[in-house]
Amino acid sequence: MISTMARKKTAYTCQKCDAVSTKWIGQCSECGEWNTLEETAIEEAPSTYQADQGSRRSISYSGVEATVCLLDAVEVVDEARTATGLAELDRVLGGGLVGGSVVLIGGDPGIGKSTLLLQTMSQLSLSSSTSPLYVTGEESPQQVSLRAQRLGLDVHQVKLLTETRVEKILSIAAKEQPKVMVIDSIQTIHTELLQSAQGSVSQVRESAAQLVRFAKQTNTAVFLVGHVTKEGSLAGPRVLEHMVDTVLYFEGDSGTRFRVIRAIKNRFGAVNELGVFMMSDRGLEEVSNPSAIFLSRDEAEVPGSIVMVTHEGTRPLLVEVQALVNESATPNPRRVALGLDQNRLAVLLAVLHRHGGLATFDMDVFVNVVGGVRVNETGADLAVLLAVLSSLRNVTLSKNLVVFGEVGLAGEIRPVPNGADRLREAAKHGFKRAIVPKSNAPRDRIPTLEVIPVLRLVDALHSVSTSTVNSEQT
Repeated sequence: MISTMARKKTAYTCQKCDAVSTKWIGQCSECGEWNTLEETAIEEAPSTYQADQGSRRSISYSGVEATVCLLDAVEVVDEARTATGLAELDRVLGGGLVGGSVVLIGGDPGIGKSTLLLQTMSQLSLSSSTSPLYVTGEESPQQVSLRAQRLGLDVHQVKLLTETRVEKILSIAAKEQPKVMVIDSIQTIHTELLQSAQGSVSQVRESAAQLVRFAKQTNTAVFLVGHVTKEGSLAGPRVLEHMVDTVLYFEGDSGTRFRVIRAIKNRFGAVNELGVFMMSDRGLEEVSNPSAIFLSRDEAEVPGSIVMVTHEGTRPLLVEVQALVNESATPNPRRVALGLDQNRLAVLLAVLHRHGGLATFDMDVFVNVVGGVRVNETGADLAVLLAVLSSLRNVTLSKNLVVFGEVGLAGEIRPVPNGADRLREAAKHGFKRAIVPKSNAPRDRIPTLEVIPVLRLVDALHSVSTSTVNSEQT
């Protein structure tokens, strides 16, 4: 039997073609790209080779023998979840925090990532079975303590560590044995295995890999705070999102009070789930009824405004869509969408011209979703076009009207998922009339809500005109 010891060495991997080089060179010899080689750590696991009948060999790595089993023979055990003390965060996580899970939280600077996690650590520390550890690589202990005092948090059981070396962090964590650990932030953590600069792609990837391995081996839930680029995506390698179990994004303008947490990836729950918070002098406060917040409309009806029902994860939300159509002073009219896909807006305006007979090719069109929430689904198509129509014709739409539906290129109104839940949410908030795709029309009549099913865009435009006339007569 021959046994080899584990060896650690580094190599340089091309970020474009994954070619490996033993030393750094400016140009990749395989794909020809410049400055794409990043230092990576290579750890050769100890292997054991045992001869079998002279020609066959059985190989086991790290002393663990791999086994194959039938999938239906695997015993399924429900994941035990720990409540974080914040119901909106539990909703986004899929019902609570799972032991051994790694959660990556990204967002703009100052939006509230550290505040949220410090509040979470404070709530978790109240449980005798949870010993949270807060690791910061960006702030001093005094800064973290001042924030906790300003927010009025009970943190006498929260353990704090100021360290940037991942090996030292894991060594201390192994002694303290926390159930939940926060790393703020992953871009400030580095490993001694690599010589590259702190915050580089290779450092972020290798440090995250060690933290993920620790979480799985010790059943410790780990929160990783991630910086974002100017485009709004997480800084560092894209593989970072693949390594973790859950990816959460903080959305919202730091100048406004409202914050939205969206689950982009979740191995333990639904994706695109939303958690809504409001920033105050006491930190982030949960918003249990976000529809009421996003519908804080003016008493007077104004052109270019309409309410739609979107569906994020398991929650229907009522949001207000506003449009402003104005004569353009430039040869190239502007198309601006806030909270919506700008390319989708251009497509919808073309459909409105072709199948609705309303041209906006010489006008600037601005569309906004009130409250800072971002709508990613196509169910907002009908609301956008009706808001544009209202602004273009300078007519007001009834405040009791709600709409949703996808608009196809042929001018058809396509159904959207969870139509019944959307209608119930609209009826709960007192809306009297709803324009929806015909396939989403409920079989049973809703007593307080008049449902108007439509098949084509022209039918929706006609229904809006009828609703406007009825509203004026009333």
